[in-house]
Amino acid sequence: MQFFAHFAGNNAGVARPTGRESNYERFMKMRPKEFSGMTYPMIAEGWIKSLEVIFEFMGLGDEVRVRCATYLLGGNACLWWEGASVALNVATLSWMHFTEVSCSKYFTDEMRARLTKEFMNLRQGDMTVMEFIRKFERGCHFVPLIANDSGAKLRQFLDGLRPILRRDVRVAGPITY
Repeated sequence: MQFFAHFAGNNAGVARPTGRESNYERFMKMRPKEFSGMTYPMIAEGWIKSLEVIFEFMGLGDEVRVRCATYLLGGNACLWWEGASVALNVATLSWMHFTEVSCSKYFTDEMRARLTKEFMNLRQGDMTVMEFIRKFERGCHFVPLIANDSGAKLRQFLDGLRPILRRDVRVAGPITY
């Protein structure tokens, strides 16, 4: 409703949250997922991204974002946060800094390097084309130099295809991914 009222240029009648409870209630109505500290980095990153979608939709500021996110920490993630928050000024912690701290725990440089290497060595093998495309596009995330260059992206994709498919695609003459 707020989006449509703003879009139409009419903010009359749009309920504005006034306190923490209303932000919390609005946030919980979006059914955010709890994060329990899974060590697979894609889960941690996916959780952060899902929260960012909610936060952007709701128009929440940093202080509320951090409070809402830490409320959703459970299991090992909750234990980690209890220790990590001691070294941080939680009252002034920005969302960006929270995500950096979280990523340093759950999405280490070593993991990024491993996923980058996996992407660079990705081959279709016995995967279907759709499975290969899904893995390829997910892997692009870790190699922005390729992801942001359509020619390099096409070359990397073609290199990973089975030889007969690679030949057929090259015959079609694509110039970008």
